[in-house]
Order: sequence, then structure tokens, then C-alpha cells
Amino acid sequence: MKRVGFVLKVKADLVEEYTRRHQEVWPEMLDALRRTGWGNYSLFMAPDGTLFGYVETPAGLKAAQDAMAGQEVNARWQAQMAPFFEALSGALPDQSMAELKEVFHLD
Repeated sequence: MKRVGFVLKVKADLVEEYTRRHQEVWPEMLDALRRTGWGNYSLFMAPDGTLFGYVETPAGLKAAQDAMAGQEVNARWQAQMAPFFEALSGALPDQSMAELKEVFHLD
């Protein structure tokens, strides 16, 4: 499995609503994530809206994103989440993840 970290920025005034929506992720979205190789997936958020994500996936972030791009539920979810993010330049949130370089890992 490849370990992947990424960052995004949620608009500060929408942090609470973004958090609430992630307490109610649609079951079909969760199923699609699992089917397309998104494992051990977590999101962490700082008070200013900086969002850090971590996922383990067999073939890397790009392959996992490509697999999700073919899921109808993902298109609906991304459209609903797009207004929450800063500086997307018209891209959907899952296309704007800035992947981080792993510099240390301890098993």
C-alpha cells in the first residue's frame, strides 16, 4: 500500500458545516471509496480550515482519484463539496488535493 498525505483549504466560515457533513457521508459514497481502493482514509482539520488528509491505496493517489472519477456518486459529492474550498480555480475538491512528500515513517 502507498501511504498518501494531502492538503486542502476549507473556507474558515464553513468549517463547522464541512465537519457536520462529514458526520453524514452517504453510504453509497463510502462504498465507492472502499471499492476504488481508498483505505485507512482520514481527514483532519485545523481551526483555520487547513485540511490534512491521509489515505492508504494500492496504486497511489492519482490512480485512486481516477477510479473515483468513474463513480456517479463521486460527481454528486464533489459538486456539493466544491463551495467549501478556497482557491479551487473551478476544479472539484478531489482534483485540487496537494499531495505531500513523505519524509518519515515509523511502523
